[in-house]
Amino acid sequence: MPDVISNAPADVRLFVALDVHKLSIVSATLPPAGGEPEVCQIETTRAAIRRFIDRLGGPEGLAVCYEAGPGGFDLLRVLSELGVACDVIAPSLIPVRAGDRIKTDRRDAKKLVRLYRGGQLSFVAPPCPETEGLRDLMRCRDDLRCARTAARHRVSKQLLRHGRIYREGKSQWTKTHRAWIARQRLDDELAHRALREMLTHLDGLDRQLDAIDRDLEQIARAERWAPTVEILTRFKGISTRTALGLIAEIGDFARFSHPRELCAWLGIVPSEYSSGQQRHRGHITKTGNHHARRLLVEAAWSYHHPPRIRERGPRTDERAWQAQIRLHRRYRHLTTERGKRSTVATVAVARELACFLWAAATEKPLVQDTAGDQLQETAAA
Repeated sequence: MPDVISNAPADVRLFVALDVHKLSIVSATLPPAGGEPEVCQIETTRAAIRRFIDRLGGPEGLAVCYEAGPGGFDLLRVLSELGVACDVIAPSLIPVRAGDRIKTDRRDAKKLVRLYRGGQLSFVAPPCPETEGLRDLMRCRDDLRCARTAARHRVSKQLLRHGRIYREGKSQWTKTHRAWIARQRLDDELAHRALREMLTHLDGLDRQLDAIDRDLEQIARAERWAPTVEILTRFKGISTRTALGLIAEIGDFARFSHPRELCAWLGIVPSEYSSGQQRHRGHITKTGNHHARRLLVEAAWSYHHPPRIRERGPRTDERAWQAQIRLHRRYRHLTTERGKRSTVATVAVARELACFLWAAATEKPLVQDTAGDQLQETAAA
């Protein structure tokens, strides 16, 4: 994962850790010389936060941190407006002491400020408001997509319970299949009413998804996102929605100094347990952002098919064409010669695809053996 540099000033006069909740914040303060942290509790309102900073002597020389959580980054932006240097901590990377079975807000704040002063915490890279808004919209669409899938399953299972089986085609939820569902009349009036209500709910979800998709097409053409979207969509398997989803989750590709950092952040690197002469690698870690990981794996399935020259046009370049050739060859090598399952090979291809996307988005050359090393580690899992 990339090392996010702390925002703490060089001449820190007071370290502050905040244990943030919905209605209250428990703070612990500690001077650079050490000692026992001082703990107090404040409200989460902007006025209370401003008074708290004034009681500490103003924003100069303060180093404030809090854990990333459901409260988002609003507190970070409030503190930034006040001129306070603030860091957002990655909760999953906070050191945990074995045998500690007592957890309270006061103890959490004290532990956090001691670790912050000792430089033992890892920070996250907060997104800008525009990227966070795009992320909210993309995740809203994903939630609606999952809700539509569940609604379709409910309709199909109710028809199956009443002996209505679709035999007019192989594919479901096409226009022909929807027309067939609309013609169904269940014998029981209450059961038919339930079917009608479920179809109304399903139609509403379809309209919502269509409206969001139209908005995303316009967003992709905006000056803020268009350059990166155009670069990513040159690659096979990356549609406009996929490109926007990756941008929303990853943010700036340039914050990763090496593609290995991006792959580790996505959680598509193999887990490892090595000691002495023993070396064991297992499944991928699946840490980090699962939304971006899912999009990459879905895109990687496109490289099962051979490269197609007709796809080389205005929206493709030489790098994307080389990715088609290399990734398809790698998939064939893993499945045919190495005997790997298609799912394992696809994740390996997704990892190498992430390296190609990083190189294209950052306009840096992709070292040939870099992607190969990344891939061989995944294939060995």
